[in-house]
Amino acid sequence: MKAQKSTLSRRNFLRNAMIAPAGLALASSLSVKAEDAATTAAAGAPPVPTRKLGKNGPDVSMLILGGDLPAYSVEHLDIGWSLGIRYFDTASMYGGGNDELKVADWLTKYPERRKDLFLVTKDHPRTPEQIFDMVDRRLEKLKTSYLDMFFIHGINAREYGEDSLNWPKSDALKKVADKLKSSGKVKLVGFSCHDGQANEYLTAAAQGGFLDAIMVKYTPFFTKGDGFDKALDACHDAGIGLVAMKTLRNAADAPKRLPEFDKLGLTTHQALLQACWSDPRISAVCNRMQNADNIQTSVAAVRGYKAPLKMSQLNLLQETLMASRRAICPGCPACNKIGAELDFAFGDISRFVMYYEQDGDLRARAQYHQLPAAHRDASGVDLAALRDACQFKVDYPEIIRRAERYFA
Repeated sequence: MKAQKSTLSRRNFLRNAMIAPAGLALASSLSVKAEDAATTAAAGAPPVPTRKLGKNGPDVSMLILGGDLPAYSVEHLDIGWSLGIRYFDTASMYGGGNDELKVADWLTKYPERRKDLFLVTKDHPRTPEQIFDMVDRRLEKLKTSYLDMFFIHGINAREYGEDSLNWPKSDALKKVADKLKSSGKVKLVGFSCHDGQANEYLTAAAQGGFLDAIMVKYTPFFTKGDGFDKALDACHDAGIGLVAMKTLRNAADAPKRLPEFDKLGLTTHQALLQACWSDPRISAVCNRMQNADNIQTSVAAVRGYKAPLKMSQLNLLQETLMASRRAICPGCPACNKIGAELDFAFGDISRFVMYYEQDGDLRARAQYHQLPAAHRDASGVDLAALRDACQFKVDYPEIIRRAERYFA
C-alpha cells in the first residue's frame, strides 16, 4: 500500500507539473517533451554539467535544486536527481522547518545516492561558536553523517549584529570552520547573503581567505568595475566559490520569449540562466524550480550552455527586465549603498512582498512583523528618491504601499 501511494503521488506530481505553457515550449535542440517526463525520470539522465567550486573545491552541478519551495518533496527531489542535478540546497527554516526532513526521507529511500550528492544546508547562529550545535542538529534532522557544505544563512547586520561584518575574516569563525572540517561533519563552510551590505561581507571573506564558498544574490547586469564586481573578483581571486541565487526573481513579468533568443532555442528565463553562467566566477545557480516543468527547462538551459552570451544579448535581457514590473531590485549599486545607510529595510520588505505575491507564501506576513518596528517605519524616507536612484527603477513607493496593505 505504501509503495502504491508513493507511485500514485509521483504520477500525480508528474501529470500536474509537467504540462508546460505554450509560451514556454522549447526549441527542438533543447526540448524535453512533457509526455516523455515519466520515462525520463524513471530511466535517469546523466549528471548536468559541472564547475569547480572555487579554486580548491569539488566539481558541483552548475544548476542547484533548492530554496524554500512549496513543492519540496521526495518526488520533487527525485525528479531533479533523475534529470541530472546532483546539488541540493535546503535550510533549517525552509518549509516551516520540514524541508530537511524531506531530504532525510529521500536519502533513506536512496542511500546509495548520498556519495554522489552535494548537500548544503543553512542555519542562523548568533555567534560563530553556536555553529557546532547547529551542525549536529542539521545532521540529525537530515539523517546523514556529514554535510558537503554549511552556510550561515542570510548573514546581515540587522539580524546578526554589526560585528558579523567581521566574521568572514575573524579568528573565531576560522577556528570553528577548521574544527568542523577536521571532524568530518562538514566539508566546506561559508555563508549566504542577499543584504545591501553584501559587498562588505564579500570583501571581508576575501580578506579572511578561509571560507570555501558564498551564496549571493546575483545579477549579471552589474557595471564592470563597480563595488559588486570588485567584491566578486576579490572572492574569486581568494579561491572562494561563488553560488548565485535569486537570479530570476525580478523576471516574473518579463516576456517568456524574445525572437533573438528563439534563434538560440532559449526562453527568456533560460537566457537569464545562461547569462549567469556567462560569468566564469559563478560556479552554480540556485534557480527557484517550483515544479517539474521548471526543472526540465532549467536543466535544458544548463545542458545547452556552450559559450558566454554576447554583450548585445546581455543588454537586451537587461532592457527587457527594466521594461517589466519588478518586485525587487536584482542588486544595483544605488540600492545596495542606500540599504547599508538606512534603518528602513526596504530590501527585505520588497522580498516579503515578492514571496507573498509570486509564491503565495503566507509566511511573508510573519517575516515582515519579525522586523524591528524601526526597520518597517517608512516615515521620513523619500521612497520616490529611492525609486529614482535605483538602476532598475523599482517602484518602492508602490511596493511599500502593498506591504502595508498585505501585512498590516
